Amino acid sequence: MNVTLHLAQDPEADELLGRSPLAALVGMLLDQQVPMEWAFKGPATIAQRLGADDLDAHEIAVHAPEAFAALLSQKPAVHRYPGSMAKRIQQLCQYLVEHYGGDASAVWDGVATGRELLKRLRDLPGFGAQKAQIFLALLGKQLGVRPEGWREAAGAYGEADSFRSVADITGPESLAKVRAHKQQMKAAAKASGR
Repeated sequence: MNVTLHLAQDPEADELLGRSPLAALVGMLLDQQVPMEWAFKGPATIAQRLGADDLDAHEIAVHAPEAFAALLSQKPAVHRYPGSMAKRIQQLCQYLVEHYGGDASAVWDGVATGRELLKRLRDLPGFGAQKAQIFLALLGKQLGVRPEGWREAAGAYGEADSFRSVADITGPESLAKVRAHKQQMKAAAKASGR
């Protein structure tokens, strides 16, 4: 991976996301209950606080849980819920170490079908069906990971020329379109009583 992403809307954070498979996965994991930019800036903040230029699954997996939670809680906090997200990030890294030798890109490298990749993503701690589909769409649309049937496996998030999720953000204009789509979806859900 070595592409330019624009998810954090911060050059240094986006550079890390574009070259580091683990940073991209951690950013996606953090993308809940906070603004997208905040979530995707998180991996760069964590790396900086660890004194590194990238995240290391082995290092994070064995980090003392209290110390790692404190690292995420420093001001400004990495997430609205830094303690619970620290635990989730460590669970993700422990899973990657156990199943993929700590190599996040091994989750998708050499996968033959979109369906298989979706299953692998759903198996990751903290990745439910929707998060897995969004990340699959991000892999296909922006990171060049396109196993057979990836668009179908990503569902609506895989549709070309859509502005549904982080998979579609390539700059400030597309970010505004994705935000508008999310606001429409929330308004529709509220109107229907959900």
